[in-house]
Amino acid sequence: MVDQNNKLLVIHNNLEKLLDSKREAMPRSFNKTRFLQNCMTVLQETKDIELCNPTSVARTMLKGAFLGLDFFNRECYAVVYKGSVEFQTDYKGEVKLAKKYSTKPVREVYAKLVREGDEFAEEIISGNQTINFKPKPFNNGEILGAFAVVNYMDGTMAYDTMSKAEIEIIKENFSRRSKQSGEYSKAWVVTPGEMYKKTVLRRLCKNIDLDFDTIEQQQAFEDAGDMDFNQEIKPQQQSPLNTNAVVVDGEYEEVNENKAEQT
Repeated sequence: MVDQNNKLLVIHNNLEKLLDSKREAMPRSFNKTRFLQNCMTVLQETKDIELCNPTSVARTMLKGAFLGLDFFNRECYAVVYKGSVEFQTDYKGEVKLAKKYSTKPVREVYAKLVREGDEFAEEIISGNQTINFKPKPFNNGEILGAFAVVNYMDGTMAYDTMSKAEIEIIKENFSRRSKQSGEYSKAWVVTPGEMYKKTVLRRLCKNIDLDFDTIEQQQAFEDAGDMDFNQEIKPQQQSPLNTNAVVVDGEYEEVNENKAEQT
């Protein structure tokens, strides 16, 4: 216990120095005293935190400060894994960030699980896409997939859907932990439903124009996602208008026939 207390004191001092040196990158409403207190309360209950490098821990907690997220309220986590610590947002934190940093005012944003027995349908009404979801009360059936919705103040909306199979492919191929070690983070094991919701919400956020105040916030947001969607392999599609062009990331690229023949 003495060793842990000493480590926590070093972490506290390191974190306080970092917060002071980076105060210009913090949200306007940031409360340093409360943030420090909440961090230390959480770290006291974090198993094996004494095995981690104090500077690394302080830098991990700093990412929560950049984003204005609260570790104590479970908006984000410091996850200990084999002597290192990783920063992850919770689903609640993702919702908070989408609402706060969307350039287009958001009324509400959320993600839901679709289980066996629920009614779920995608429809096009008067040329506008929409979804209808009628969950079965207190449904504990098998998860079939998840969807995320953002409703804007101007009455428009956007959504994304993912089947369970799609999410599992993302988890297996684009989870940062699995790519590094072949293992999954504790959140995938303990709360898979929350990770399903976070995954589809993260993908929806790619289509929500998020404008962070600082580069530190942008980087912290990227680091917080267990899924690295930037590594997704997008299949090339033949353009129906030009047989010498393919569609890559939504844009047409000309194919050099001579180069193709040489290869």
